[in-house]
Amino acid sequence: MRLSMKGNAEDKGWMGHALQLSGFFPACLIVAVISLSGCLTVGPDFIQPDGPVAEGWMERDAPPIKSTPAELSRWWEVFGDPVLDELIEDACSQNLPLRIAGVRILEARARLGIATGERYPQLQQAAGAFTRGSLSESTANSTPSADFTFGEINLGFDAAWELDFWGKFRRGIEAGIGDLAASIAGFDDILVSLTAEVARTYVQVRTLEARLTVARENVTLQERSLRIAEAQYSGGMVTELDVQQARSLLKDTQSTIPVFEANLRQAKNALALLLGELPGSIDGLLSEVKPIPTPPAEIAVGVPAELLRRRPDIRLAEQQVAAQSARIGVAKADLYPHFSLFGSIGLRASDASLTAKGYPGGSEFSDLFDYDSLEWFAGPSVSWDLLNYGRITNRVRVQDARLQELIVNYRDTLLRAAQEVEDAMAAFLGAQEQTGFLADSAHAAERSVDLSLLQYKEGLVDYQRVIDTQRFLSIEQDRLTEATGSIALNLITMYKALGGGWQVRQGKSFVPQETTEEMRTRTNWGELLKQDDLEPAVEKSSKKRWWWPDW
Repeated sequence: MRLSMKGNAEDKGWMGHALQLSGFFPACLIVAVISLSGCLTVGPDFIQPDGPVAEGWMERDAPPIKSTPAELSRWWEVFGDPVLDELIEDACSQNLPLRIAGVRILEARARLGIATGERYPQLQQAAGAFTRGSLSESTANSTPSADFTFGEINLGFDAAWELDFWGKFRRGIEAGIGDLAASIAGFDDILVSLTAEVARTYVQVRTLEARLTVARENVTLQERSLRIAEAQYSGGMVTELDVQQARSLLKDTQSTIPVFEANLRQAKNALALLLGELPGSIDGLLSEVKPIPTPPAEIAVGVPAELLRRRPDIRLAEQQVAAQSARIGVAKADLYPHFSLFGSIGLRASDASLTAKGYPGGSEFSDLFDYDSLEWFAGPSVSWDLLNYGRITNRVRVQDARLQELIVNYRDTLLRAAQEVEDAMAAFLGAQEQTGFLADSAHAAERSVDLSLLQYKEGLVDYQRVIDTQRFLSIEQDRLTEATGSIALNLITMYKALGGGWQVRQGKSFVPQETTEEMRTRTNWGELLKQDDLEPAVEKSSKKRWWWPDW
């Protein structure tokens, strides 16, 4: 159903029509404002999903674990390693996937601007056209004096505004706010993973360096044993078997060195990629061999409830629920009537009109801006998709099903977060205990090598005893080195599971300055590239009742 009001100039004059229009359109605007201010909002309001949260950690009574409030914004500094600090600082400013996530925040902010603009007149266009045509003089009832060849020009402005009576566009804005918040949480989640991955790869580099050192030390030891066996064989005290056994063990140990060197090269290349650099570009920073980072004696982890606000992936899952909850209202609004205001105002004239008025000598279209050339129409309209054959209802059901999926995903994210922390704590404590046993084992193995060599020189044991002790020493020392690295790796995993590291970006731009400058030169971004217009926009927009468009 559509109701409209039409008018033409007739004898009222330009001023009369201007007054008529100036009275009609403000009246329409008042109707719109009243309708908007008193309208309903269909669909569910967002309610934060509930989920299981433990009262305390299972390992909270372990000596290194402290349930005191944890400051995890720069957790890697607990290792006291300046090289690690520098690597993470560079990664946070140079990592390319992180930059992609930052630009996605700008995309989400622009999409929020699109949703905001939907609350205002959806169709506004200024149009102009010129046509030239000729009519047939052979048609029935044609007037001989008529002007069969003529031109026509028109200028006008059209507008249409669907009122947000059921809150469809407000729900769209709510969904856009949720998407923006989710994109920020996604950025933080990548930052948490990035800092942990840089630290993990750095520890792998130091662990491989230590394992390489152990292997080379064992090669030196086994070369000395080979010389002893060769001397014993030259003196006729032992058979060639001892020499060949010594050489076999030596070559076996030497074969591990190229593998360690290749793994070390790969770890450094991976670290360079995390920093957005080419392979080999950070070798200067890692040129000095350093020990494996040592964890502190005590680890503050806080309580499980803190994960709800600290872990970005939990915030991401929550904001996805918020956005999807609003989309139910967007779909549900289509079940109800649509109320709109529409109108058009313009000027239309033809060069044939002057002839008809008895001014054959007038200039073409000289009467375009006369009051007689004014035309307009305006009015409200109502439309209602009654025979939608269940399509709208099923679209609402689809959105509701997606909401339920995301609610379950939120709870699953909570459970996985708790599991990751508990697993990391158990692995960290287990690695510490294992390292203690392996340290004793390696010390005993080293003593066994010394004793076996001494007894071999005195002829008390055969060379098989020396081979066994040296092989066992090589294995235990390598296991000890690997276990020492796993302590640091498991602590890094624990800090990642606790959601630490993303806080370092607070007060900084999501997108580097050079990127924003490049985007400004290409596109008019207005004020959206400002840091203070992105993250605070989420908190501010969620409390607004009216959103102004982003011009």
